[in-house]
Amino acid sequence: MPSDVFSDDGSAIGEDEAEHLVHGICFKTGPPRTVGVELEWLVHDLRSPERPVPAHRLREAFDGLRTLRLTSSLTFEPGGQLELSSQPAASLMECVTSTAADLDAVRGALRTAGLRLTGLGQDPWHTPHRMLREPRYDAMETYLDRIGPAGRAMMRTTASIQVCLDAGHEEPGPLGYGRRWQLAHLLGAVLVAAFANSPLRNGGRTGWRSTRQAMWAQLDPARTAAPPARREPRGAWTAHALDAPVMCIRAAKGPWAVPEGLSFRDWIRSGLPRPPSRSDLAYHLTTLFPPVRPRGHLELRMIDAQRGADGWMVPLAVTTALFDDPEASETAYRTVKALAETAGALPAPRNQLWVNAARHGLADPELHAAATACFAVAQEALPRLGATPAVREAVAAFNDRYVLRGRCPADDLRAPVTGKDLLS
Repeated sequence: MPSDVFSDDGSAIGEDEAEHLVHGICFKTGPPRTVGVELEWLVHDLRSPERPVPAHRLREAFDGLRTLRLTSSLTFEPGGQLELSSQPAASLMECVTSTAADLDAVRGALRTAGLRLTGLGQDPWHTPHRMLREPRYDAMETYLDRIGPAGRAMMRTTASIQVCLDAGHEEPGPLGYGRRWQLAHLLGAVLVAAFANSPLRNGGRTGWRSTRQAMWAQLDPARTAAPPARREPRGAWTAHALDAPVMCIRAAKGPWAVPEGLSFRDWIRSGLPRPPSRSDLAYHLTTLFPPVRPRGHLELRMIDAQRGADGWMVPLAVTTALFDDPEASETAYRTVKALAETAGALPAPRNQLWVNAARHGLADPELHAAATACFAVAQEALPRLGATPAVREAVAAFNDRYVLRGRCPADDLRAPVTGKDLLS
């Protein structure tokens, strides 16, 4: 979200102003033109990925990465995960090309330091100590610890691929923002199932194809669940955001307060312990983690990190095709709409459809049928989006190896997993 939308002098924000701001910026409508991707990676020892990497070694390597000239933004997660966030690109291939170049540079620098990027949704071996000691992460850990151990594990041991797409047209239709919002929440379960890649934790199987997604479902539903799907998206998200609990109240010095049971709306009305400002609202929105987050564009957050040098390209290409090609989008919507009955009344990621996706992957018959249809139309659309033969071949290979066979990447991983397994 543009920071100038929330720029302020620290004065108190009123409830009407807060609703107006969230309502105005959550869906920036217009023809779908841009695409972006955020890639999270686990970082392991190059030769012995099973061994924990000392924090000081990671810090030294990351300091070296900061000197690289990258197009993408480079950040780090609390457990030492690395994240590359592309700039908004005018086409799928522009996004792929620029991100691939940055990844090559990062991989080369890490290799020199004896480290490697690992594409898994969940670290299969260990839970690292929290590297980042910042007020934000101190407060986040305190908040999440009240709910259970999944929060710490999510912060320190998980990695994902987040696809960012324009919200869509104001008007109804296959590329309208309302249709795309609905599509994202039904197709999201199909993406969880197809790309599930985190069946292991602490050296053993967890019983889930996507342990990462199962962890998200254990966190605070007011913060991680979707708003009601049947309501108008702008109003539903605005109400959801303002009624969500405040994770923390920032302070210029010292630790940040972590209130209990205080929604942002309640904070505005009470003005305690201090009145919130526009920048407090902007920060609050960054602490909400639904599977689809409207940030002007749509941020799809449900896909596990993928193995292989080009594994990340497949979910990016497939998702972009199913959203931005009108013919593919219409077919995908009709396909996944039939899954709504299985989903039931609970919001994603807690409804039965999403639970089935995380636990069974494409072994679930309904999800397998939907994925088969969606991958077929995505492959038909990719040439229309200008995808190169290399990208189309990567999607076709994934489709042949997994989707058509009712399998997902998690099905390739055995316990105990070895470093060699991660290269497959």
